[in-house]
Amino acid sequence: MPENHADALAEERRRLVHIREYLDIDGKRDELAELEARAADPDLWNDTDAARDVTTSLSRLKSSIERYDTLVERLDDIDVLNELAQEEDDEASAGEVARLLVSLVADLDSLEVATLLSGEHDSSDALVSIQAGEGGVDAMDWAQMLQRMYLRWAEKHGYVAEVYDNSYGEEAGLKSTTFEVKGDDAYGMLSTEHGVHRLVRISPFDSNARRQTSFAMVDVVPVMPELDDEIDVPDDDIRVDVYRSSGPGGQSVNTTDSAVRITHLATGIVVSCQNEKSQHQNKAAALRVLKAKLSELERQKRAQELDQLRGGRQNVGFGSQIRSYVLHPYQMVKDLRTGHELGNPQAVLDGDLDELIEAELRRRAADAGSAED
Repeated sequence: MPENHADALAEERRRLVHIREYLDIDGKRDELAELEARAADPDLWNDTDAARDVTTSLSRLKSSIERYDTLVERLDDIDVLNELAQEEDDEASAGEVARLLVSLVADLDSLEVATLLSGEHDSSDALVSIQAGEGGVDAMDWAQMLQRMYLRWAEKHGYVAEVYDNSYGEEAGLKSTTFEVKGDDAYGMLSTEHGVHRLVRISPFDSNARRQTSFAMVDVVPVMPELDDEIDVPDDDIRVDVYRSSGPGGQSVNTTDSAVRITHLATGIVVSCQNEKSQHQNKAAALRVLKAKLSELERQKRAQELDQLRGGRQNVGFGSQIRSYVLHPYQMVKDLRTGHELGNPQAVLDGDLDELIEAELRRRAADAGSAED
């Protein structure tokens, strides 16, 4: 008789039941029905902001439910194929069951990661800022490589990414960049990337082909639409500068002073936006970024106060590395928090981050469980 995969299929079905309960798929179906009823109301579009919120929520809920339903259907189909393989003593069909099961388990592992996201804002969109650190032009090139890595990762996951600002280096790369990643659990996933990233390689900018170590800081904060109402930023608290948008090498990319830089005087936080069409739009986008950063700053202050009361750890600073990417003299990416290593750094730089993200989420979940015990 060919191998019977009934036990393995039963285990994956148990996992699906757990995921359904944790993600509240039944509750999501009810919410979807309510949103569909609201979307069908012709009066909804009298308020374009409300209509946009409804359609965005509708799209996200449908995507979440369809992802789960597709896995259930695939498991049912594999179950039927396994039964036929046993009844007909068909080795070829049993082999196909094994192949399909491997693929299903991988996709279930990916969906199961969502059950590790339990933070208050994990389901929010993410605002990502990258700042070149030590390493000169190599560090600026590294900042641009990281931006590409995250944008490719977002694209692979069906997220929408919007770049607000690129500050280009004189010779190459980016001094800094800010972009938003929009989609379910974007912040929860990308929050694992907050910290200093280190690159070791032969410098393409060194005529002597010497090895160079470069650093870049990745900052990730949640984007919460309600901040527009909750956080007040008086005009007296900020300085607004307008300037001409620039491209690589500092070249001007338009002929009007439409780019906006906002400095929050009390904290020194500086945000910029140059990618919208008008100065008004750029200012609105920059204020949104500023409010997200001020909210995160307040959250960090509260967390620090709690840590001090508990005698806990200090927050990660710019000098603390979370991950090393080594391209020479060997090939490796190693996350220093989890110890997780990958031997194909180019794949990671092309956006294959899921293993590293999942390892950090599982470490956090384990730490949280230990703290509760």
